Amino acid sequence: MAESRPKILITGSSGSIGTRLFERLAAAGADVIGADLVQNRWHEDLNSKTLIVDLRDRFEIQKKLPKDIDIIVHLAANARVYDLIADPSLARDNFETTFNMLEFAREQKVSKFVFASSREVYGNSETVTHSEGDVHIQHCESPYAASKVAGEALVYAYRKCYGLNCVTLRFSNVYGMYDISERIIPLFISRCKKEEDLIIYGEDKVLDFTYIDDCVDGIMKTLDASVPEAKEVYNIAYGEGTTLKDLAHLIQAHIGSKSSVIVKENRTGEVVHYIADIGNAKNDLGYSPKVSIEEGLRRAVQWYRELG
Repeated sequence: MAESRPKILITGSSGSIGTRLFERLAAAGADVIGADLVQNRWHEDLNSKTLIVDLRDRFEIQKKLPKDIDIIVHLAANARVYDLIADPSLARDNFETTFNMLEFAREQKVSKFVFASSREVYGNSETVTHSEGDVHIQHCESPYAASKVAGEALVYAYRKCYGLNCVTLRFSNVYGMYDISERIIPLFISRCKKEEDLIIYGEDKVLDFTYIDDCVDGIMKTLDASVPEAKEVYNIAYGEGTTLKDLAHLIQAHIGSKSSVIVKENRTGEVVHYIADIGNAKNDLGYSPKVSIEEGLRRAVQWYRELG
C-alpha cells in the first residue's frame, strides 16, 4: 500500500513567499492547500486550492479550514515594518492570527507547525552577525518586531505546554519574484526603470538579503527534517551582508540606470546592521543557500522586466 502524503496548509499563500512555496510543493506532488484573505494574482491554477479566510476570526477558521491538516506553514502576516509603525493595530493582527492558527493546530493535533518569524526580532545591538540566541526584548525596535517576538513566545509556549511540534524560521529580507510591494528591492528596481532617485535610510546600513528560492528551500528542508528539541528556531538567510549603497549600485548596473542615490537618516524602528549566522540551519536541516546577491538581483530584474 502506498504511503499517504501529509496534507500541508500554507497561510498567506497568495503572498510572495507563499506563492513560491505553494507552486514548488504542488510541482513536487505534495497535497497542499492555501489560505489567504485574497486570491493568488500570479497563479490562477492555485486558486482552486486556495481558501479565502480571515485568520483573525476563529469561527471562520473553524468553518472554512479542513480538519485533516497534517502540517501548517504559517506565513500570513502584515510584514512591512514601516506600515506597522504607521498603524500598530496591524501588529495586533499578526499576534491574533498566530494565536488562532496555533489553537487550530492544537485542536486538530497537527504533526508540525512552522512559524515564519523575522530577523527584525534581533533589533539593534552591538552585534552584527546574529545567532539564534541573540534575541532580547529590549532590542525590539518596532511593533512589527514585537509582533514576531510575541508570536515566537506563543509558539514556544504551545510546544512546551501542549507538545505541539513547532519550528520557527527567521527570514531576512526575502526578495525575487511575486513581490510588487514597496520593499526596498522591488522599489529600487521600479525607480531605476523610471530614472527616479533611490533613497537610502541609513549611511552604513548592512542587511542580509535572501533570494526567494533559497528561502523556500529552507522551508521545504524544515518540512522534511526532524528538528532537535533544543533547536526549534533557525535563521534562514544567505549568511552575508550587503550595504544598501552596494545594493542600489548593483540594481543600477543590472538595469543601466542613471538614478541618483540619496542617503538620509535611518528611520525609526528599522534595524541598522544584520547578518545571519546560518550554521544551525546548515547542520540540522541541510540548508544550503545558493544564490548570491549579484545573481539574485540579476534574476529579480529579469522577472520584473518580463512582468512589464
